[in-house]
Amino acid sequence: MKALRSIDSTLPPNQRPTRVWYTSYGSNMHLDRLAAYIKGGQPPGASREYPGCRNRTMPTRSIPVELNGAMYFATESPVWGGGRAFYDPHANGRVLARAHLVTVQQFADIAAQEMYREPGTDLDLVDALTQGRAVLGEGRYETLVCAGQVDGFPVLTFTAPWGMDDVQWVIPSAAYVRFLASGLLSAGAWDVEGVASYVAACPGAAGHWSTEAITDLLLGGAAMQ
Repeated sequence: MKALRSIDSTLPPNQRPTRVWYTSYGSNMHLDRLAAYIKGGQPPGASREYPGCRNRTMPTRSIPVELNGAMYFATESPVWGGGRAFYDPHANGRVLARAHLVTVQQFADIAAQEMYREPGTDLDLVDALTQGRAVLGEGRYETLVCAGQVDGFPVLTFTAPWGMDDVQWVIPSAAYVRFLASGLLSAGAWDVEGVASYVAACPGAAGHWSTEAITDLLLGGAAMQ
């Protein structure tokens, strides 16, 4: 098992970093899916092709981390069907995630593709790095969040501008639950039972997906409760 890296919750003093930890709590925990955002192409399970980043080099490191806050499922995913994962940094709890060390330019291009924008424009990260949050738009992944730093590099992710209790929770599909949970497993810090119980407790999944059902998915079953 890989050691879980602790996040220094203080905001990084360097407001012009060259690299950042792009931190995924959803499907981009998988390196093969992330590769489509970086190198371009159509990732497994997706219905669209991504243009990729200007710099097509894969992350130099990927580490398992835990964010303060909560993950929940809401809105409707056109790719997976059912709810998709969002992060509320102000909620109580913990979020299991995988952080990829990428260039600032790559982070901007990955974020653009998640926001359904064309990559190629750099982001001004000053507000996110000094205030911990920057709202770039009203869209589902158009709010940047800085959770702190690891090894001197900012830990950055994106989510929706609303809070967890401001929207209706939506049950995630079996395909999405399987992919997200297997992405967590690939990070190497959590076992099957830990991953399954974590996902089953997230709002949107809770009461619809059980730990046992998610375990079945991870082990190759297709049971849903």
